[in-house]
Amino acid sequence: MLEKFFHLKENKTDVRTEVVAGVTTFMTMAYILAVNPSILSASGMDTNAILIATAIASFIGCLAMALLANYPFALAPGLGLNAYFAYTVCGVMGYTWQFALFAVFVEGVIFVILSLTNVREALFNAIPMTLKKGISVGIGLFIAFIGLQNGHVVVDGATLVTIVNFRSEFHTVGICALLAIIGTIITALLSVKKVRGSILIGIIATWLLGIICQLTGLYQVTPDAGFYSLIPSYASFDIRALGLTFGQCFNLAGNNFNIVDFIVIMFAFLFVDLFDTLGTLIGVANKAGMLDKDGKLERIKPALLADAVATCAGAVLGTSTTTTFVESSAGVAEGGRTGLASVVTGFLFLISIVLAPIFTTIPGFATAPALIYVGFLMVEAVVDIDFKDAVEAVPAYLAIIFMPLTYSISDGIAVGVVSYTVINVIAGRRKEISPVMYVLTVLFVLKYCLL
Repeated sequence: MLEKFFHLKENKTDVRTEVVAGVTTFMTMAYILAVNPSILSASGMDTNAILIATAIASFIGCLAMALLANYPFALAPGLGLNAYFAYTVCGVMGYTWQFALFAVFVEGVIFVILSLTNVREALFNAIPMTLKKGISVGIGLFIAFIGLQNGHVVVDGATLVTIVNFRSEFHTVGICALLAIIGTIITALLSVKKVRGSILIGIIATWLLGIICQLTGLYQVTPDAGFYSLIPSYASFDIRALGLTFGQCFNLAGNNFNIVDFIVIMFAFLFVDLFDTLGTLIGVANKAGMLDKDGKLERIKPALLADAVATCAGAVLGTSTTTTFVESSAGVAEGGRTGLASVVTGFLFLISIVLAPIFTTIPGFATAPALIYVGFLMVEAVVDIDFKDAVEAVPAYLAIIFMPLTYSISDGIAVGVVSYTVINVIAGRRKEISPVMYVLTVLFVLKYCLL
């Protein structure tokens, strides 16, 4: 049955590989179960309701991706837009969280319409292959940077970022950074030895080392500083809390808003979600070898539709924009090639409603090695960029460096697209530029001028 539905042999994979890939992706994404409620609760929403909404929206998104597109891409409420939701729309602008959810819902509906037409597919296909390679490399550096931060190896400093001082606060920050480095080495060695499930094993091994450090006193639990117990524990959970947010996106009472504000807010959600999703699909699909010689993804339309459906479902449930996660590349690196991996990830999110206290115990330094190593695997696409042709290479280079430095996939794409159009026009290669690229360039410029 699984073979018939997911075409495992055709995609040169098997059930075991897909399950390991799905579990690996979930392990690298599980942090969202703790982070999303922490951020969105600043808007006044109930923390337990947000956690349940996050888990169910992720389940729906992963299942939609598996059933509609048969791709190993996992979805969950994305970081960045949840902060915009809580701190800007509900904080600075003073709107209720119900209003913000309505804006997300409308964005999702527009995405569904765009996905059923050829608009989003045309945007994906219009991006030149060289630029797609650059985006893939940029995402690799971006997620490696996230891993280094989650592992406390890279911290804030006088130079904006710097390496951690291992001796200062060794029992918290220092030991976490050390364990993240050890975990990365373990993951790399297992991969070199071609051990199946090396990334997942690396996560679990790093977590276990952390537990040993806690039991021996090397790691000290300091909740006030954000360092919690690494030993899983169970706590009761009331699923009825979802009723506090479910369907509230249609409750706009108490909001005195004007149409201009709404359009700006909705467009901000729409624009960032659109290009974050496109960038993630480009990066992960390139890593999995799913792009054809022209840089096109065969089932791009249903994949984008799954993303749009998940956004609408998430808004109704009570969470910010649900999008395709770049951490899907961890599962792809483990061999995931079909929607079966997404199904596994989705069901783990569903199970996490009951076992959330256990899953949220997974520390950032344990998943950091997976992100750092997958970043390395994605950076290898840089060799496919022809650096002798500056007209093609410079935009790709700019996309590469802007993603980690601006902490944004969409900003990296924006810089890459605008610079590609401008440089090619100046170089006299106007005929090589797709009309869609001109439209994207104008839209990106307007975005930075108006938003």
